[in-house]
Amino acid sequence: MSKLGPWEIILIVAVVLLIFGGRKIPELMRGLGRGVKEFKEGMKTDDEPSKPGDNSSK
Repeated sequence: MSKLGPWEIILIVAVVLLIFGGRKIPELMRGLGRGVKEFKEGMKTDDEPSKPGDNSSK
């Protein structure tokens, strides 16, 4: 798959601005940031190994 060039990025940004408008973009980015943060926190808690003798998984 080829990399995105500067013209493709400009086109994508223009389409996003046309679809969502300038006022909606900050809200979308804020929501995306919160989602990524929650995903990372969820991955941290899932990666913690259970202690020996801990039978909470049964």
